[in-house]
Amino acid sequence: MSFKPEADAGVVERDKWSYSPAVGVGPFRFGMTVGEVVEAAEMLGQPSVSELPRDYAIFSPTWKIAVHRRGVAPCPPAVTAYASQAAGLFCVAADAVHGPQVVYNGLTLVGRDLSELERDAIAYAEAVDGHFRYTPEGYAGPDDPGVVMRGQRVGQLLRSRPLFMVTRDGAYTEWDSLPHEEYRNGQFHA
Repeated sequence: MSFKPEADAGVVERDKWSYSPAVGVGPFRFGMTVGEVVEAAEMLGQPSVSELPRDYAIFSPTWKIAVHRRGVAPCPPAVTAYASQAAGLFCVAADAVHGPQVVYNGLTLVGRDLSELERDAIAYAEAVDGHFRYTPEGYAGPDDPGVVMRGQRVGQLLRSRPLFMVTRDGAYTEWDSLPHEEYRNGQFHA
């Protein structure tokens, strides 16, 4: 299950982060306040914070923390974190091109061709007599409710953009907790 970034996909040198289900990813721990997220984000780059409109009354006020890499020409955020007033940090999205690399049980998750990721997820599940899961959009990934696989357009390619999550205030599942910005039909443009 090796992953070789393609030069034509514009993949940059990536930090390597670990993911612990229901605990966190990289320097981020679920439940952190906005201030704690900003402090942790400063090790990767320059964070900017914006309050999101409340689309649903069930959710408390929510902030988006976009983290741009230092020393890189203007580009999309490498990482986008979401924190709510009630739950704290509940979601971290890794950009397919600029985000850190995260490996889960031997599966490389960020910036992958989605069909290759599906093939590797199936092979892994068969090798360990385990499972994998599909999102409602049809993207395959690890059998962990805290990993929601999304697609991001990179030129003509569709690459993996995983979201690492826990449920937020008033939601039953991570899918229900998906930030509105991350829910755009699974199609992201870089």
